Amino acid sequence: MSQVPGRVVIYGGRGALGSKVISFFKSKSWWVGSVDLGENSEADANIVVPKDADLIQQETDVLSSVSSALNGNKLDAIICVAGGWAGGNAAKDLAKNSDLMWKQSVWSSLISAAIAAHHLKEGGLISLTGAKAALEPTPGMIGYGVAKAAVHSLTKTLSANGSGLPANSISVAILPVTLDTPMNRKWMPKADHTSWTPLEFVAELLFNWTTGKDRPANGSLLQLVTNNSQTSVIPA
Repeated sequence: MSQVPGRVVIYGGRGALGSKVISFFKSKSWWVGSVDLGENSEADANIVVPKDADLIQQETDVLSSVSSALNGNKLDAIICVAGGWAGGNAAKDLAKNSDLMWKQSVWSSLISAAIAAHHLKEGGLISLTGAKAALEPTPGMIGYGVAKAAVHSLTKTLSANGSGLPANSISVAILPVTLDTPMNRKWMPKADHTSWTPLEFVAELLFNWTTGKDRPANGSLLQLVTNNSQTSVIPA
């Protein structure tokens, strides 16, 4: 393990984007840990989150497992790409949808922050996943918008002095519009796929930031805007 060029933990490593990010880092011979509800066979270490545990127990279990997997080594980055989507306004299932979104996006981001505080190198990177839509009101998907806005707030808070992150580390968030995933293609087959952001683009972007290439300013919220199959990274 000491011979690898770098070490990264991907929170949400079983999802479409997480799997692509793991594959990209593995193609560069990095050590990769995956945190998710199930295992990713490509990862060097798998931390399986106890689905029915509360936030405190999840954090305790994940931190313990990450510590064991790293065996005293430090991480170059913790990248959280966990999340999900649910629609709905205040008239129906607001608490139900909001609870799900909070668990998928905010719990995972908070635990990623704890991993960073305990295991990130000085000068390391934590990247969270927000949403461009949450920069504006989201009346048709309130739970989603509230959860992603919380991730944006956490990103900026972690970049501030006294956040508990190691010295010279940076906290950023990607804010996609629509990612080009198999599930999105299944449910939206007639959509304009040239406006969807390719997973490979995101994986390479995160690798570059991890290795110090074109790294954005601390606390940045980076919108991923794709038009005609060309993606721009635009600070919010």
